[in-house]
Amino acid sequence: MADIKNSPVDEVFFQNRKIFIKRDDLLDSEFSGNKARKFHYFLIHDFPQIKKIVSYGSNQSNAMYSLSVLCKIKGWEFKYYTEHLPSFLQKEPIGNLKYSLKNGMELKLFKECPYNELKEKNTLSKTIQKDDTLFIPEGGRCETSRYGISLLADEIINFKKEQNLKELYIFLPSGTGTTALYLQNSIIKQNDNSKVFTNACVGGKEYLKKQFFTLEADESYHPTILDTKKHYFGKLDCKMYRFWIELQKKLNIEFDLLYDPYGFWYMMEFLQKNSIKKPVMYIHQGGTKGNISMLQRYKRKCL
Repeated sequence: MADIKNSPVDEVFFQNRKIFIKRDDLLDSEFSGNKARKFHYFLIHDFPQIKKIVSYGSNQSNAMYSLSVLCKIKGWEFKYYTEHLPSFLQKEPIGNLKYSLKNGMELKLFKECPYNELKEKNTLSKTIQKDDTLFIPEGGRCETSRYGISLLADEIINFKKEQNLKELYIFLPSGTGTTALYLQNSIIKQNDNSKVFTNACVGGKEYLKKQFFTLEADESYHPTILDTKKHYFGKLDCKMYRFWIELQKKLNIEFDLLYDPYGFWYMMEFLQKNSIKKPVMYIHQGGTKGNISMLQRYKRKCL
């Protein structure tokens, strides 16, 4: 794999309106979604001094899996720290954890972490290089993510021109908010009038604002955060599970279970409440390998 770019755009109809879906889940069979955009910089540049990547996050993180793919491609070691690993996952890994381990990832609990560079993990917002090791913040929340996301902005702007669209409203869900922030930032810097909207999937609106300010002090470059209920990341929600099933049946597209039901739901709610008639694009951010573990949990609770 030399590069990733130009994911296709599907034109679908849902609840009586046309929606463009940017299929970043189809960038590559392994290295795809918004995490591939975030780590694109490391994919296409040479780093002869780097031999190891160290990062951290949840035990079913999409970023964890994407970093394991990146390290496999680059021939780097990959060490990953997580706060908690349930006994059933220790015995039989599934989902992103299973495939990350297959790619050669070394998994450790955070309490065993010897690296001072990761001690302030909640405030780390940049990559740190020390000798032959590169430390990457959780979820790719760092300046280097700007590179791949700016290419996404280019693709969207070109698509808009090809479709002769005067305006475009772009929607995507957020964890750290890095993709939404850098996407709006890149669009503004290209003097395009497309507007980016996002919803918080981790914590609430204030948490997401705080994440934006760690990467961009000028609020005029921030995307618009939709008003939503506070969401506890990873908590099962049977209403969203049923909506995810509806999306899959009506659009014939598999979405991620952690982010996309919320992103699509709040997008439709916003469009209807505000009678928005402008052209709309939803960005599919990949992460469907994580559905394996989520489906097991949902089937126990919601069926």
